Amino acid sequence: MIRRLIARAFWALSRWKLVSTPAPSEPTVLIGAPHTSNWDFVLMLAIAWRQGIEVKWLGKDSLFKGWRGPLMRGLGGIPVDRSNASGVVAEVVERVRSGEVFGLVVTPDGTRGGHTHWKSGFYRIALETGLPVTLGYVDRTTMTTGLGPTLRLSGDVRADMDLIRAFYADKAAFTPAQRVEPRLREEDPAGL
Repeated sequence: MIRRLIARAFWALSRWKLVSTPAPSEPTVLIGAPHTSNWDFVLMLAIAWRQGIEVKWLGKDSLFKGWRGPLMRGLGGIPVDRSNASGVVAEVVERVRSGEVFGLVVTPDGTRGGHTHWKSGFYRIALETGLPVTLGYVDRTTMTTGLGPTLRLSGDVRADMDLIRAFYADKAAFTPAQRVEPRLREEDPAGL
């Protein structure tokens, strides 16, 4: 209840506008893209709290050190040890299979420049759990943010990513120079 009130106040005062499809009615992998600023985190929480979505999100383990640890976990954070990122996929798959219900927010493109591809963890998690993928977005050009369509992945990486690319094609990042085109290494024949 308090989270919904905070979200209502945020949207009433924010220069951003929430333009969204209804929240998914089942657990989902929720992509947050383009993700180029830490402000995207605030927008993601405001969307989730306004829509009544219980979210978990993956964050680098350094965010969970010291006093920030309890706060980040309370906001739904799951620490990721980047030296063993594949272990996170297994952990999330196990949580879903054990019956835990949540929307898993994944930012596959990261906030730093220099990336040429999205990270594929969201794709592997969705395939291994059978969860759909909901396309969350930020569009600085229109100052809108929200949830787009929810897709079921087919396992055809290129075809699935073509659908994702089409959705994000007109979405401008908070920091446009750091936007990464939605493309997985697994799409390239050498990446398989």
